[in-house]
Amino acid sequence: MTRLPAERAERLLGIALVLPALLLLGGIVIYPVLRLLGLSLTNLDLSSGLPERFVGLRNYFDLWSDPTFVQSLTTTVILTVVTVPGGMLAGLGLALLANLGFRRKWPVRLALLMPWAMPLAFTGLIFAWFFDGEYGLINGVLRLFGIAGPIWFNSVFWSFFAVSLTIIWKSSSFVALVLLAGLQAIPRELYEAASIDGAGRWRQFRGVTLPLLRPAIAVALIFRTITALQTFDIPYTMTKGGPGSSTQTLAMYIYQSTVDDLALGRGAAIAIVLALISLVVSVFYMRQLRAAT
Repeated sequence: MTRLPAERAERLLGIALVLPALLLLGGIVIYPVLRLLGLSLTNLDLSSGLPERFVGLRNYFDLWSDPTFVQSLTTTVILTVVTVPGGMLAGLGLALLANLGFRRKWPVRLALLMPWAMPLAFTGLIFAWFFDGEYGLINGVLRLFGIAGPIWFNSVFWSFFAVSLTIIWKSSSFVALVLLAGLQAIPRELYEAASIDGAGRWRQFRGVTLPLLRPAIAVALIFRTITALQTFDIPYTMTKGGPGSSTQTLAMYIYQSTVDDLALGRGAAIAIVLALISLVVSVFYMRQLRAAT
């Protein structure tokens, strides 16, 4: 029996060690994605009583003539464009505040953790009560100043505003925690050197903080954009997609297609479209992250 060369033996050992992880990844990720892709190429609709039949890309072509899909895609993109920068700016402000030299820092950091730790559906329900037109906290406060608050969820603009504000509040906590970690990794000596050179707080922020915080900002942007594209819980619990379908996202339309309408082929096609959008955004941000580091 011949002995294997050392390099070949190490290669086989590496494959043997990685193989269980690859099999697990294939079982819980790759197979379901392939199954979803195959399902999106069929006309499977449990409510029709018709047998499953291969239809190719017809589901994908039909989506672009579906006004509900176009509305849901538009809402998802607008929510992403509004809430991601909003959450990033709010999170940056909270991170800078938490990084100040407080004698007791734990109350500030506990305040950062609370929104992040709250379940999404619970957050949506709480803010749905805040914005309730008759019994809500916000309109109650406005009435104290003699201001008649709007019926938030009967208006397309105000319902979208309420959902966006809730998402920004919820997501700013996560962003702040990521950026706070980045801020604490910046050596204090750089600020001292900049101060000696005559740089004020604003110049230190532009010349030291922002450049060294770019990797943390890129990481936060990746996670926030992907989660914004997949938003479901908060708009669902606050508005159920209303009024009409003005606050319905792609994730909510997937739920409606598969659970309510039982149109599994159409729902799978929408899910693949959402996955492709998320993949493209992830690749773009990963390139930006590589450039930042």
